[in-house]
Formats: sequence, structure tokens, C-alpha cells
Amino acid sequence: MTAQHRATATGTGRSLARSRPRYGEQAIKVVLMLAALVSVATTVGIVFALAEPTIEFFSEVSLAQFFGSTEWGPLFKPAHFGVWPIIVATLEITLIAIVVAVPLGLAAAIYLSEYASRRVRKIFKPVLEVLAGVPTVVFGFFALTLVTPLLQDVFPWLGLEPKNALSAGLLVGVMIIPIIASMSEDSMAAVPNGLREGSYALGASKMLTSVRVVVPAAFSGIVAAIILAISRAAGETMIVAIAAGFKSVFTLDPTQEMSTMAAFIAQAGSGDASTGSIAYKTIFAVGSLLFLMTFAMNWFSARMVQKYREVYD
Repeated sequence: MTAQHRATATGTGRSLARSRPRYGEQAIKVVLMLAALVSVATTVGIVFALAEPTIEFFSEVSLAQFFGSTEWGPLFKPAHFGVWPIIVATLEITLIAIVVAVPLGLAAAIYLSEYASRRVRKIFKPVLEVLAGVPTVVFGFFALTLVTPLLQDVFPWLGLEPKNALSAGLLVGVMIIPIIASMSEDSMAAVPNGLREGSYALGASKMLTSVRVVVPAAFSGIVAAIILAISRAAGETMIVAIAAGFKSVFTLDPTQEMSTMAAFIAQAGSGDASTGSIAYKTIFAVGSLLFLMTFAMNWFSARMVQKYREVYD
């Protein structure tokens, strides 16, 4: 066979290989697409599940009653539907959690990314992420049986109630530290070493390089981590139900017992409200409001990431 014939045969073989259908790759593509659609389908299902009962609720309770009052007690007689007590409690506990989690989480991320050796990072990062797998009911009982008595002994002038927002917020903050630390560390690790080397060449210390160069370069990922942690804290149920209680009081005092939106849903959904009653529909109204709040935070996070994202070659 001449060289020309061999080249022709080789080209024909390659052409047949390219034109031959690859059913395995097509099947994998379909499976991956279905996996991606699961989250979209879940979100759509949640919206449809919440929509009808919420519409029925607001056909009986006006928006003025829902947002214009500070008395909340849909399970009592007479019923009160002013939602602000549980909104304020949710935001208050979330704020306490973020005050705890953001500095500790960022400090852990900076250490793992900039200071820890590869061996230390391989040990401490999985240990930190294991904290995210601790059942939240454990955090709740830890706050109730250890943190609250400890705070009452150390700070007796606070006048902490047995169940209070402060202990709940502290433990929710501990719970979301791995989210902020792990995602922020991943973002910092993606920053090119050339930026660090340029900073060192200008005489900057490691701490100055970390704070002034690496953190700003990873800012979009850090913001996304914080917003995700806020959403997780706002929707936390077991810690706040055990440690903060179910008392619906409109107050900014974190030493008092209070009920969050998620805690109310857990309480009302446990069987206290009969199906089809206005109290039962309140669960869906509060759930819709919480869903919209977390959706708004995630939308804001996506916009911030898009605005401040740094792309490196």
C-alpha cells in the first residue's frame, strides 16, 4: 500500500470515528441535565405548594393586618396576625449569628489559605467542615443546657431568661462558621500567586498582603459565602426552637424568649392547627414570606458576585 493510500485510509477511519454516535456520552449528558433540573423543579414545586394556601390566607387576612400590627398569635383566640414579632426575632438571631460567624469564619479562611502549611490544611479543613455535619438539634440542646447557664453565671446582670435569643444566635453563628470559612478559603485559594508575589516584592507583610490583596481579590466569593450563611441562619429551625423558644413578643432585647418564623412553622405544623383552618394557612403565609426573604438575599448575592467578580487567566 502506498503512502497516499495509507493516508486516505487513515483519514477515512478518523472520519468514521467522528461520525459514529457515542451513546454513552449522550446518556451522561442527559443524566447531568436532569440533575441540574432537580433544583429548578424543586424550587418550582415549592412555589406551587405555597401559592394556593397563601392566596387563601390573604383572602381572609388583609395585608394591613399582617404587616400593620405587632401582635402575633394565630393559634390563640382571639387570633392576632401581626407578623412583625417573628420577623424581628428572625432578623435579630440572624444578626447575632453573623456577628459571630463572619469574623471567625474569615479568620479561619485567611489562616487556612495564607498561613497554614499544606499538611495542616489537609487536617484542619476537613475537621472544620465536619462541624457543618453536626445535627442542629445537638446545637440547640448545647445552647439550652450549657451556653445559657454559663452566660447566666458569668453575666448575671443580663437577666437571661432560660430560653433566649442570645444563646440561640451564638450557636447559630457557630453552626454557619464552616460555610463562611470553607467557601471563603476556596475563593482565596483561587487568587493567583502572582498577586501575592507582587505584594511581597513591594515590601508588604503577609498580613497586609492577606488583608489588602487576597481578600479584595476574593471579595465576590466571600460575599456569596456570607449571603449563603445568612440564608441558612434565617431558616434555621431546631436551634431556635430549643434555645429561643416559641414566645411571640415584639422586642429587640436578645435576653428574652422569642419565636422566629421557622420556629413558628415547626410549632404550628406539629399538629396544633387543624388542616384547612386559618391558623393552618398561616404556616404557608409565613413560609412564603421566609422564602421571599431568602430569595431576595440570594438574588442580591448573585448581583454582588457578578458585579465584583474577578476573572484571572
